[in-house]
Amino acid sequence: MRVFYKDVTVEAMDGGFGVALDGRIIKTPGKDTLVMPTAALAEAVAEEWRAQSDDVDTATMPITKLANTALDRVAKRMDDVAAEIANFGGTDLLCYRADEPEELIKRQNEIWNPYLAWAKGALHADLKTTDGIMPVAQDETAMNQLTAQVIACDPFELTALHEFTNGFGSLVLALAYMQGYKPFEELWAASLLDLTYQEERWGLDYEVEDKRKEKLADLEATCRFLKLVRDN
Repeated sequence: MRVFYKDVTVEAMDGGFGVALDGRIIKTPGKDTLVMPTAALAEAVAEEWRAQSDDVDTATMPITKLANTALDRVAKRMDDVAAEIANFGGTDLLCYRADEPEELIKRQNEIWNPYLAWAKGALHADLKTTDGIMPVAQDETAMNQLTAQVIACDPFELTALHEFTNGFGSLVLALAYMQGYKPFEELWAASLLDLTYQEERWGLDYEVEDKRKEKLADLEATCRFLKLVRDN
């Protein structure tokens, strides 16, 4: 749509903060009022609206998109979203190891094992690993502990957790970021361990690289979104 407004302001309202275009509070695509938990998040959304020129380009508004997702998609089906995320724990990237070559096995052990040790200590989730592609059944207690971490999130945090879990391919890595165990750059590198190893041997696939850059941009936006959600 064309840019039709002149003034973009942040407004305090019941339940949090909203963004007004020429005095009218914006709504989500689902027609709900876009009420955000922190002034910082609302200001970031406002800045995205201020940055639009002739046409509103939603591709340049990742924070607005995530806030809309939190209210339109996540808040309305919290149990389903939480269950989807928790299920990642049963097939977590870190639990599926190569059976060859030795160098890759060594890297996986060195880089991934500390995260599983953290999950065991901090989350009380002792996850099993397996070689190859055959599934491994995780202990019910471990899965329950992971589920407890997921359902403790509010809709905005759960939106971020969903993005991180899908982006990393690992609930453990996602929770490690959410709980401040390691910085994003280390977690991102850990999630790409297998791919990085293959590229060292066979060279770069530029189509894969383009998709990786898109995913990285999305996850970096999610990092900012989470920080804004937690900014009191």
